Amino acid sequence: MANHASALKRVRQSRKRRLRNKSYKSAISTSVKKTFGSLEEKNAEGAQKYFKEALARLDSAVNKGILHRNAASRKISRLTRKFNSLAS
Repeated sequence: MANHASALKRVRQSRKRRLRNKSYKSAISTSVKKTFGSLEEKNAEGAQKYFKEALARLDSAVNKGILHRNAASRKISRLTRKFNSLAS
């Protein structure tokens, strides 16, 4: 366990950041799952809504430093391919 005041502060900061990042990642995976669910049901209107939400959340996570840009790009690419296959 940390003994110095600065180390204790770092533990507190890390815990706070970990919980915040966890909630962002959870929201991202929820919106991605909803998008895939709508695509499976062939619900174009719902898929469109969730698709836009998922893209916005992924971009936001990259800007906040929660996800690596290549990881987000890969997820966006897979979502877009799936979404475009429904449209065609």
